Amino acid sequence: MSVSSAVTLVDPAQALALAAQQGTTVIDVRTPDEYQAGHLAGAVNIDVSAETFADQVSALDPAASYVVYCRSGARSAAAAAQMADLGFTDIADAGALVDLTDAGGATETS
Repeated sequence: MSVSSAVTLVDPAQALALAAQQGTTVIDVRTPDEYQAGHLAGAVNIDVSAETFADQVSALDPAASYVVYCRSGARSAAAAAQMADLGFTDIADAGALVDLTDAGGATETS
């Protein structure tokens, strides 16, 4: 499967609608410090820059639906591409957290 068919670039409203669907996992691919400072409510943190990213992602169901985001959109694109390479088939690249919060996405700290 090509990256282009597994990954869909979505706007913030689409991303939030997908995130609200039953069975969709939202992944914040920023660093743990960035995640702890504030992230979308319900998002899990898997740092794309960590050496363990592929191992952590591989533990997830490749047939499930995922929404990935980061600070600016660069890391979410990299994470989505890596996930597609690992056989994931339904990845929505939501880009930047600030755009998601501007569109009404609720945040929380941990």
